[in-house]
Amino acid sequence: MLLKSLEFKTIVGQKVKVMEIPVLEEDSPFKFMIQVRLQTFITSINKESGPKKCYSFREYLKKVMKWPDYEKLFKVDELKNNA
Repeated sequence: MLLKSLEFKTIVGQKVKVMEIPVLEEDSPFKFMIQVRLQTFITSINKESGPKKCYSFREYLKKVMKWPDYEKLFKVDELKNNA
């Protein structure tokens, strides 16, 4: 899975970086949900009085999504024989 990061300045002018944003295909059933969650996450960062410099979107999703959906989104195919 491809992951991207987003860097922006808050209302106060502090530079913030959001990492581990999943890149999904257009026909993915999670595309809309991830867009809405990312927008909500960025809005909550902007409302904080003293935001951190770096956030993990994956950790945020782990807290707010149902676990089966999270596993489907970030499924890791196990490799056979460590290959």
